[in-house]
Amino acid sequence: MDQIYREKSLEYWDGIHKEYDRANIKTDDWLDKFDDIITGCRKPILDLGCGSGNDTLYLINKGKKVISCDQSPSAILNIAKNFPEVYDAKCFNMLDGLPFEDEAFEVVIADLCLHYFKETDTRNILADIRRILIPGGHLILRVNSVNDVLHGAGQGKEIEHHVFEMEGKTIKRFFNEEDIRYFFKDFEIEYLNEEIMTRYKLEKRLFRVCVRKK
Repeated sequence: MDQIYREKSLEYWDGIHKEYDRANIKTDDWLDKFDDIITGCRKPILDLGCGSGNDTLYLINKGKKVISCDQSPSAILNIAKNFPEVYDAKCFNMLDGLPFEDEAFEVVIADLCLHYFKETDTRNILADIRRILIPGGHLILRVNSVNDVLHGAGQGKEIEHHVFEMEGKTIKRFFNEEDIRYFFKDFEIEYLNEEIMTRYKLEKRLFRVCVRKK
């Protein structure tokens, strides 16, 4: 069954990211809160689950070197087309591990990409992110809130606590504050707030989080 979820996820996201033009990619201001961390970063910044490149564009506009990553070949092809100035772009599934050396990054961005996994996989991915961060390095992220009812919270078949099988056999995790403190217990939580994002057609409720490697 896990293989089915994996295949359906790739099929879904590869379809979503079939074609994007840079002119249609929008940024929002969620990373402004962490401007001191981003501005002070001297290494390339890792953009996990980059999708169409919203955060890649934001970081490029900040003058940062960006390594954009996604499981979708379509997404990575579009990144290469739309952002010729990107430092690097890699296609891989986080379930297979992150193809980077230990302590390679000061800052990792994971925007709305860490809530598609079961508990064991989530913990393994976070351990791998911790591995590639330098001591004191930051992971900046957003994840689904349990209050995100307009985007599937509490809907479908619950296969684990707060994890639901969605239509089409994809899965989504929805976090509350207790969940975040549990999953990120090996990091120091520097910022944690439940917020509303309006970039989509329907408002989205999520947690904006910044954690530091101890």
